[in-house]
Order: sequence, then C-alpha cells, then structure tokens
Amino acid sequence: MVTASSILPWRFVKKTRKNLSKLAIAVAFHDLGIWTNQTCDYLEPSQQLAHDYLVKYGQEDWCDEIAAMIGLHHKIRPYKAKPNWLVEPFRKADWTDVSQGMLKFGLASSTVAEILAHFPNAGFHKRLLALSKQRLQTHPFKPLPMLRF
Repeated sequence: MVTASSILPWRFVKKTRKNLSKLAIAVAFHDLGIWTNQTCDYLEPSQQLAHDYLVKYGQEDWCDEIAAMIGLHHKIRPYKAKPNWLVEPFRKADWTDVSQGMLKFGLASSTVAEILAHFPNAGFHKRLLALSKQRLQTHPFKPLPMLRF
C-alpha cells in the first residue's frame, strides 16, 4: 500500500539515487511484519524481511542502516547516533504520517495536508488500533512494542 510515508521522507533528505533506493526499501518493509506476522510487535519481522531482500539483491552493506530505519521509525526522541544515515529523516516522515500531520517537523501545513489527502491510509491506522487493543490484553505493561525512546 502506498501511503504518505512513501512520499514524506523526500521532504527531509538530499535527493540522490542512493537515498531514493534506501528510502524505497525502508518504506516497503518498515510495517510489513504487521501483515506477515499478524502482530503489532512487527519491527523485528520487518527488519528480517528487509535484510533477506538486501542480501538477495547484493546490498548487504545497507543492512545496518535499513534495519535502524525500520527499528527506530517510531523512536520518540531524535536519532543522533549516525547523522549521515537516513534514520532521522525517515523517523520524521513516519511520525508525520502516523500522527496524520499533527507532527510536521517544519513542513508547511498545506504540504502535509496535500500529501495526506493524496495518500489515504485505507484503514491502516484502524488495523493498528485493533492490533494494539489485542496486544494490551496480553501484554498490559508493553502495549506498544514498536515505540522506542
């Protein structure tokens, strides 16, 4: 499914072919574990799927960065460890999408509104809410395992 997370990262990074490729891979895999594993504890399954893809297509040198992009895309505080990686721009883009534009990280409200309107979430947030409610029943002390600080 194409979402605003597919477009928003471009607003935060230098537009190069390498960045486009990394962002496209992260976008494709970052939430995939929700569907393949039917869980809201999806970061590791999503990272594994991306890793397998990168190895298959000879991009092993990107594994650590893509794994960090996926694993930290719901990090609450800014990512500062490797500023040359795309983790922080990807994190900002995903938070902008998941917050439905409440968080904009300096983007114009009109830009965010236009992107969000163009890429409706097609029930994605509703599905996440349902999975989170299920998780709360079985893991009351860690209901949102995808959050990082």
